[in-house]
This record gives sequence, C-alpha cells and structure tokens, in this order.
Amino acid sequence: MKAFVVTIYGGKDVLEAQEVAIPSVGDIDVLVQIKAASVNPVDYRIRNGEFKQIIRHKLPFILGSDFAGIVTEVGAKVTRFKPGDEVYGLPEQERIGSFAEYVVVNQSVLATKPKNLSMEEAASIPLVSLTAWQALVEIAGLKKGQKVFIQAGSGGVGTIAIQLAKHLGATVATTVSQKNSALAKSLGVDVVIDYKKDDFETILNGYDVVLNSQDGKTLEKSLRILKPGGKLISISGPPTPKFAGDQGLPSIFKLIMMILSSRTRRQAKKLGVNYSFLLMHPDGQQLQSITSLVESGIIKPVIDSVYPFSQTKDAIAYVESGRTKGKVVIKV
Repeated sequence: MKAFVVTIYGGKDVLEAQEVAIPSVGDIDVLVQIKAASVNPVDYRIRNGEFKQIIRHKLPFILGSDFAGIVTEVGAKVTRFKPGDEVYGLPEQERIGSFAEYVVVNQSVLATKPKNLSMEEAASIPLVSLTAWQALVEIAGLKKGQKVFIQAGSGGVGTIAIQLAKHLGATVATTVSQKNSALAKSLGVDVVIDYKKDDFETILNGYDVVLNSQDGKTLEKSLRILKPGGKLISISGPPTPKFAGDQGLPSIFKLIMMILSSRTRRQAKKLGVNYSFLLMHPDGQQLQSITSLVESGIIKPVIDSVYPFSQTKDAIAYVESGRTKGKVVIKV
C-alpha cells in the first residue's frame, strides 16, 4: 500500500511517500481501507519529534491520526464491526498511521461513521471532537448556564468545542480574527472577541471554564478571568505531574513536568482555580456518542479544504502555517 512515512524526525521534507506492507490484524483489531484522513497540529509536532520522549514511535512509522473508511477485515475476537461497515476514528497513540491506504486499529477506538456525512467530512471529526468532549464533558463537567471561554474559535478544536458547549447550554466566548467573526457567530458564540484588536482579559470575567490552546501568556491571562473554583483545561501545555502519572511515565518525567508546570500551578492555586493538562485519548464509545450528535445536526464539521493523497505534505504544511479555518482533509 502507499503511505507517508517518517524515517527521521524533522521538518516537512522528512516525510516520504513509500510502498509498505498492509498491516496484519490481531485478534481484537480491525483493518480499515482509508477513504479520507484529516490533518491536525499534533501530526507535524510528532513528525518534528516534539513528543518522542512521551510517545515512542519506532522509526520508521506512518504519520496521521484521523480517518474514515470501510472495514475490510476483522480479528477473530472482534464483536463490534464486520467487513463492509463504514467507520471513523483514530488509532491508539502508539499505533498512528492514517496517512496511508489502510490502517489497523483496536476495535475499541472505532465508531460507526455518521450517516449524514461524507467520508471527507467524517474524517475531520474524531480528534477534535474527542478533545472537546474530554475537556468540556469529562474534565470540566460543563453545565447549562455556565460560561466557557474557548480560544481560537475558528480552528479545528474550536469549531467543534463551541457547538458542543452550546448543546450543553453554556454561554460561549471565543477569540477569532475579524474575518472569522461571522463563522463564530454562525456556530452560536455569544461573545466574539477580535484578538488582533481587543484584549479578552479586559472583556471577560467570572468564567467557569476555559479551554486553552494558545501560548503561556494567553494561559496566564485566562486563569485570571475564571471565577473561584473555575477550571482551565489546556491542550497546549504545560503538562503536569498528574499527567505524567496517568501516562505511566518514568519518575524523571514527573519531575520535569513538575518543574515545567510549577509557575502555572502556583498561579492557579493563588487564584483559587483549577488547572489541568489534556492529551486527548482515543475512545470509540465517546465517539459513538458524538456520532449521535452529528446525525442529529447538533455538531457539524467545518472543512477548510480537501487535498488529494499525493499532496499530503502540502496539506500538512498548510495546517502548520496556522491559517486554516476548520479542518484540512486528505482524500485517499
């Protein structure tokens, strides 16, 4: 099969188009013929080697997370899927590889593809929707009537998180450029802030939840807009000792993360708010719940552009530029 492979860590030129063997299926695995995959910032960060100490991929490896496709083979103990099923999902962290014609995953990370979406639309959903779900539902426990600040509302995570938060009954604020304000309003945002012109810290206060995806300066300001007992969930760091423990990392990493996050945790404690770091984990059951929301029209994908499989490197470079609105998808 054709695949885009990381042979050494580095910039965009290290990704190589290669012919590789179709992966074999274990007892609880499912082989999926990929029809579409989408690009996420985590893809180029993995390619660059930013996570190599936390998530160990044996070089060479196939890059890519999100996918949608058709089941072609199942393991002997698979009970949830059969050949011919249309599915979507993303592999376990150590088994990434969706920038390819086939991928093998554990049945537990798959869900039935929403019937009302194309393969390209479906491929844009898994990582960003699970990130939003795990932040807002699992960690924050966001409730009707609460206020949530979702940064970068025109991005992949932002567009889905806004829709999920509105479904949960929250008041939503976000930051976008002026050209993307109409998109934010169409998604249901209550308070739209032009980050190029206005300082959100002077506008927002008394918030229950912040979903942070930006830099350290933005994180510090975000802590200050929370009310006492509020929660900030960051998907951009810094990671915490608790995260190291949850991941089962060696003690040295717990110490490193304790140092990296010490300033943030100290500030949060002083303000009487809670700080946590989230690295999304694949979960087929959660994704199946999201499927129901998509089929009900509650969550709709936002697609920036679709690239042919041969232009996968260009698609990744475009996402890396930071100029996308919604998701970039690769048609395999």
